[in-house]
This record gives sequence, C-alpha cells and structure tokens, in this order.
Amino acid sequence: MKFLISMHINPAVLESLTEEEKAAIGEGHGRFIQGLKESGELINTLALVDPSQAAVVSVRNGQPAVTDGPFLESKEFLGGFYLIDCESKDRALELAAQIPDTAIEGLGVEVRQVMFADGNLDA
Repeated sequence: MKFLISMHINPAVLESLTEEEKAAIGEGHGRFIQGLKESGELINTLALVDPSQAAVVSVRNGQPAVTDGPFLESKEFLGGFYLIDCESKDRALELAAQIPDTAIEGLGVEVRQVMFADGNLDA
C-alpha cells in the first residue's frame, strides 16, 4: 500500500525555534530517511521551496494566466512529503509518528493513502 505523508509548515512556528531545534529537525529527518531506505519502504521524498516562489497557472477562455502563489491564503503551507510503500495504514501512521515535526506544536503531518498511480487504481 502506498501512502503520502505530507508535512505542513507554519513559518511563524519555524521562526520561533532555536538554531539547535532546527538542526535537530534536520537530523531527525536524516535518520527517518535512512530508516525508510533500510526497510525498503521509501519510494521518494521531496522538500519544497517557500510558497513565495510558487506560481499559480489557470486557463480562462483558452488563455493561460500565471499569478504569484500560493493559491490559497493560509498561514501553513506544504513543505514537503514522503511517498512510502508499506503493509498497512497502521504502519504508515507508525512511520509518520517518527517524523520530528510531529513533536512540534503548530507543525502538521498528514497521512493519506494513494488511490491512483501510474495508471493503476488502488496503487
């Protein structure tokens, strides 16, 4: 079963952390990635740039329009994700609980099962 574990960032929360706390988050992600690689459960992981660098594309009357992002006004934004392949939702939740962001009030980690990938339902 494939799951997307997404990490939602609140810039105000990150700004309130000490340099040591920020470093601990980075180190924790490094250990988490290494564990997923060793278990064979990691498909991919990506971190995204700040939404101030995003663009929103829409097509109206056949003409593309590009505006600065992010699309929604929100204090939180998608900061990155892990795409994993594991035996069950319980295992996905167990893995998500190992992400250092889960221990910080104001940061969010969401787990969602993938339902379509590479042309296959129930990926």
